Amino acid sequence: IVSISGIRGIVGDGLGPAEARAFGLALGAHLGGPEGGGVVLGRDTRPSGPMLAEALKEGLLRAGCRALDVGVLSTPGVAVAVRHLGAAAGAVVTASHNPAAYNGIKLLSSSGRALSREDGRAVRDRFQRRAFTEVSPDAIGREETVSDAACIHVERVLAVVDAEQIRRRRFRVALDPVNGAGGAEMVRLLESLGCRVHAINVEPTGEFGRDPEPTPENLADLAEAVRRHGAAVGFALDPDADRLSLVDETGRPVGEEYTLALVCRHRLSQERGPLAANLSTSRMLDEVAEAAGVTLYRTPVGELNVAEAMEREGCLIGGEGNGGVIDPRVCPVRDGLVGAALVLEMMATSGRPLSEHCSDLPVYTMVKEKVPLGDAEASEVLEAVRRRFPDARLDERDGVHLAWEDGWLHVRASNTEPILRIIAEATEEHTARSRVREVMNLARPPG
Repeated sequence: IVSISGIRGIVGDGLGPAEARAFGLALGAHLGGPEGGGVVLGRDTRPSGPMLAEALKEGLLRAGCRALDVGVLSTPGVAVAVRHLGAAAGAVVTASHNPAAYNGIKLLSSSGRALSREDGRAVRDRFQRRAFTEVSPDAIGREETVSDAACIHVERVLAVVDAEQIRRRRFRVALDPVNGAGGAEMVRLLESLGCRVHAINVEPTGEFGRDPEPTPENLADLAEAVRRHGAAVGFALDPDADRLSLVDETGRPVGEEYTLALVCRHRLSQERGPLAANLSTSRMLDEVAEAAGVTLYRTPVGELNVAEAMEREGCLIGGEGNGGVIDPRVCPVRDGLVGAALVLEMMATSGRPLSEHCSDLPVYTMVKEKVPLGDAEASEVLEAVRRRFPDARLDERDGVHLAWEDGWLHVRASNTEPILRIIAEATEEHTARSRVREVMNLARPPG
């Protein structure tokens, strides 16, 4: 799938070195070739990463661009490096939480944020039309290696929390970075905060030790590590470390929706300001905002949408309920490291265990399903969903979002995969499951 945020697919099935090279040429041409400034290039640990990164780099160089290679680095780490180095753009070879067979290229703007729609469309159109040329041999861009990018990211995160207070607690922490790009950065951060780290799946092999999505059903090994080592918290990342999920001190995976709610409530205890989150984020966040007397701005799904709303409204913090925390003091992207640092700060300043912080939040049940569907079929299902629930409050900014007093339902086509996503949340589990089941029946009629 080629979108305004980049390209993603199964390696060897429409995505390979030729496509990566062409994408580099398209990006380089859009930036102005030799006049366009440098591009920070990083990747996660997937085995196909070096091949695609080299091809992408060749495309950038052949367009006349300077390539600033940071090697294996988290997506937020690359974003911070773009800003720190004054680069024109960033490109990350990653498929984020998708399975190992997938890979992709995610583009970042000079601010470290996801590329704007206009720039994203321009690069996509150049790539699809092959509207680019290669410079003459004497104008080929320079390649530079940046060796301290992880340190830059960690230092930026340390600067926004009370590091001394966290160090005094000497937290014991379990960590599962799923053999991805964020392992070394996260270990460095935690050790800098005085934590005693017990890590599993930390080697950057790209051979994921579990399903790459940090959802509760995939965190049994981390939960066991928390119990075995008596850890105060367990942190789970996805392969590019832009999502963070938590396990409490009893060994219970609390669900990725809690990450953003907890971090936002903690920041609101320090200072007031509006919040932003996408339409698929738990209603817990509405209650957090209401209790603090601040506005929560809802956006369509997508990191760019949330980041733009945060910038427009001057938000204190925001993100996406899948564990994606955006703290504008660090960089306007989802960042698992800053999420972890803020959770530790919350625990250190309150003196209370994670389980108590979670129990303070309202209880909702969220149910998620996905159905393989093309765009045309998805449009038919969305229209059927609109007709099926006439009693709900309708929001059509991103697929179909329906709201009731006791919960909500969101049905939308994925931006990165040919699937229809169905998410429901309600105060009662059976209500959420019933609403999802009705949509599933509309998408795949019984019999």
